[in-house]
Amino acid sequence: MSDIITPAQAAARVLGHHEVALIDLREAGPFSEGHPLFAVPCPFSEMELAIGALVPRLSAPIILIDGGDKIAQMAAETLADMGYSDVSVVAGGTPAWAAAGYTLYKGVHVPSKTLGELAELALHPRPVAPADLAKWLSGGRDVLFFDTRPAAEHAKMTVPGATCLPNGELPHRLDSLPEGLPIVLTCAGRTRGIVGAASLSLIAPEREVWWLEDGTQGWRLAGFDLVRDVTPAALPPGDPDSTRARATMFIERHKIPEAGAAEVAAMLSDTTRTTYVLDVRDPAETAADPVPCARSAPVVTLVQATDLFIGLRRARVVLVDDLGLRGGLAAYWLRALGYEVAVCTLTDALRDLPPVARPDPAIAPAPRIAADRALADVATGRARLVDLRASAVHRNGTVAGAQWSIRSRLRDLSAGPEAIYLIGDASPRAVLAATTLSALGRADVRVVEGGLPALAAAGAVIVAGAAMEMSEAVDVISFAHGRHDGDADASRLYLSWEKGLVDQLSAGEGAQFHLRP
Repeated sequence: MSDIITPAQAAARVLGHHEVALIDLREAGPFSEGHPLFAVPCPFSEMELAIGALVPRLSAPIILIDGGDKIAQMAAETLADMGYSDVSVVAGGTPAWAAAGYTLYKGVHVPSKTLGELAELALHPRPVAPADLAKWLSGGRDVLFFDTRPAAEHAKMTVPGATCLPNGELPHRLDSLPEGLPIVLTCAGRTRGIVGAASLSLIAPEREVWWLEDGTQGWRLAGFDLVRDVTPAALPPGDPDSTRARATMFIERHKIPEAGAAEVAAMLSDTTRTTYVLDVRDPAETAADPVPCARSAPVVTLVQATDLFIGLRRARVVLVDDLGLRGGLAAYWLRALGYEVAVCTLTDALRDLPPVARPDPAIAPAPRIAADRALADVATGRARLVDLRASAVHRNGTVAGAQWSIRSRLRDLSAGPEAIYLIGDASPRAVLAATTLSALGRADVRVVEGGLPALAAAGAVIVAGAAMEMSEAVDVISFAHGRHDGDADASRLYLSWEKGLVDQLSAGEGAQFHLRP
């Protein structure tokens, strides 16, 4: 049985001195419209699939929060079945959190983005306005212009002339780039440009570095065009000796701890603490030379979206790198977020450490039904079809008459005499939903074998799914939605929100950040 705690008790633990995970079970849309600052998103629709990586230690303290719909109680029972032994539930969920006077923050990855705004205030990286950069570029001024985002984001759209070189990789490869030229960085908004420029200034103060104010969104709002469907250039090779020397100086200057393979093994065997081992190299390097005990977490994503990788506040984090500069920079920023961080140089001894065991999601098999039989039952009114795939996928094509739903809203389906046949995909989400429906008292719940392709092959009429309001498509981030697709008002909202994050911090929340110049 889980403990029921008040919002005040939860807040005190989250802002305390020990490991704790505040897990928000709501889907991406509601989460983006308001959540506690240090809440980690883990939607109930796929909780069992994600929680093991976010909270790998079964005895680690977990606090669950929902939207006041009692989903957290169901989730707590599931986590107990998985072996988690210290699970609490916030009474009343996020409505009670707000009613108790605590702030609900809009957006996603808010601690990381708040850190970027704090970095601007503390480290003063130099901004360049879009109009000024446009003059530089059109006037023939020689600059090195880089997009600090991952290749996939760069490929979607970027500022004309920008070359993809993500945060982490740019410092790692800096000494293979031409000397003496100003460096200009852009991202989609603010954080990665600020963090990227500050990082370069920390490791190479001799270089002239600028960040494009408000990134691609600021560029577009200033009246300039973006380029789309860009093919990212290959990463430059780097200069290993220079990079290693910079890493040594940076790590020593900022007193960043280092750990060897034996120390990492000891940390992982310590059942009283949680240790995340993250490989911060470029994904191509990680794929070519994997480290079994580590999870891939490229610097640019780890620093920008830390809550994708680390669920527990104040946990230990080991960052694996070959030359140390990527690891050192990531450690600098993660330490500022309140984690206990060490850098581990990649060695054969580290490669020999076994994979880290994750909690078993223990997904029970669900009853199945053949597609042709399912259609026959639907035709006679004995059953109805419910589509559990992502809402965007549903809109692109589903069976005529099928209803879209998601696990957290299955109570709406719990009444009625018909059997419920679930349309899923390759993920186990439909199976998890079947388990939940059974727990809600539905006796005849089955997953359609082969999903939509099998139903189409059996003669089902496939139509476009019904259009949904953002409030209905809860699996999609709704806050400032469309800002990268031409919605100027969404961009203005987003940039205003980002600039206002620091002012929203309470004294206790602000004390969780430890940024050292």
